[in-house]
Amino acid sequence: MPDIFYEGYFALFLIISIGIVLGNLKIKGLSLDLSAVIFVALFLGHHGYMVPIEFQTIGLVFFIFTIGIQAGPGFFDSFKALGRKLIYICTILILTAALLGVGLSKYFGIDIALGIGVFTGALTSSTGLAAAIDATGSPLSSIGYGIAYPAGVIGVILFLSFFSKVLRIDMKSEENNYKKQQAKEHPEVIDKNFVVENKNIHGKTINELEIGTMTHAVISRVKHNNKTVTPHDKTRLYTGDIITVVGTREALDKIELLIGRPTEEKIPLAENYKVNWVLVTNKNVVNKPLKVLNLTALYNATITRIRRSGIDLSPDGNTTLRFGDKVVVASDEENIRQVMKLLGNEEKRLSETNFLPISLGILIGMLVGSVKIPFFGLFDFSLGITGGILTTAIILSNLGKTGPIIWTMSGTANQLLRKLGLLMFLATVGTHSGAHIVEAFTQYGWNLFFIGIAITIIPMLLSILYGKYILKVNFAVLLGVIAGSMTSTPGLAAVDSKTQTDAPSIGYATVYPFALVLMIIVSQLMAML
Repeated sequence: MPDIFYEGYFALFLIISIGIVLGNLKIKGLSLDLSAVIFVALFLGHHGYMVPIEFQTIGLVFFIFTIGIQAGPGFFDSFKALGRKLIYICTILILTAALLGVGLSKYFGIDIALGIGVFTGALTSSTGLAAAIDATGSPLSSIGYGIAYPAGVIGVILFLSFFSKVLRIDMKSEENNYKKQQAKEHPEVIDKNFVVENKNIHGKTINELEIGTMTHAVISRVKHNNKTVTPHDKTRLYTGDIITVVGTREALDKIELLIGRPTEEKIPLAENYKVNWVLVTNKNVVNKPLKVLNLTALYNATITRIRRSGIDLSPDGNTTLRFGDKVVVASDEENIRQVMKLLGNEEKRLSETNFLPISLGILIGMLVGSVKIPFFGLFDFSLGITGGILTTAIILSNLGKTGPIIWTMSGTANQLLRKLGLLMFLATVGTHSGAHIVEAFTQYGWNLFFIGIAITIIPMLLSILYGKYILKVNFAVLLGVIAGSMTSTPGLAAVDSKTQTDAPSIGYATVYPFALVLMIIVSQLMAML
């Protein structure tokens, strides 16, 4: 093997090792975490160490795919709730940066092709650069990009890492607010006992009463004549019965109006009656509605709640199961064993990593990213590798399953692959930027550097203030939105490790595809000037 490859591999792991050590250092409670790797890479890149460029693409692919897989299940819910606000923030950021790029280029007498390059570098958008080079046909765009990109990467990291301190934002409080919002969108599922008092329902079956449809609650136990049973559609309710109902507070309020008053009286379990948590690991039941599984008729069993991604859901007949769901099953001892077998309940399978969905998902994403779509005859638009993989991962993760393939990863596997990809990406980007930083300054002076810094910082400042104080967006989500609008993977890494929630990832994934499209359009429009 040639020496240069050995040196490149050596540089990669040297940068990662030093970067992790420095990233763990805290000064007044602040640390750079994994983002420290890029600073080490810039320094060593300037001194001749170079990581093979292939690691940049491989690392980026792994990182973006795992982001999409993690964010996918909550992406569409988040987009419905916050999408319009987040798109506004992204639009303001990119248009402000474009206006600054054009205005400062004209003021300092800089060629517009060079100015567009600075604009795309300041926003760390390789997709925008590709569009700019295609539109201008000038090498100046790539030179401007090379000058502004290092400052853009560092500027985003520093801004997102420390600006919360400038505004005196309590990140713990923002995390709690995000969790409360999630709880509001996905209300807590609880259980409560009720006395059957409504004479109008005396002797009627659960199916006739349409309790699930009317209240979105589930009756998990019925005590009749001091005997406890697992109810099914044909179970009849009589006045004086005690029932256990599982659902949200709103659902239980409806039960009280329909059935009768709540009671503290306990319902003793029958001798062979069991209530167990069961893990869904059988791919044959994934994406199937509960009414299709028909557990009540086949096993006299009832699923009373589903825990998915830490959130408890109240199921109905149309609820579909996802791989990794934990469900509460109520049934007799013999039948509950059958239900466990049907659903899987194998903890080991949940922790296993199947590389086929990973490689196939990335492959599909690359194909999606390579598709070129004509844009009103002006230019051809494509998502590129990054946008294609992110979009594909979000969609596949949201689908959950296609045929025999489960589009999911265990949390441990996701974090490992995510960090590995990020470390490779940062090390490669840093060394290749560091190698040309002095040369660029010597040839073009400091004007371009300061223009790049202005285009990086000012739009982020305006956008984050607008998002925080005008649109009232949660700050943890907002940081992810800024990183996504800047198409900055290192920026997301800077904030991702500072929170225990997926808020930044959701914000990033929500605006990132839109930011890619808008960057291409804006770069083309700037070139027309």
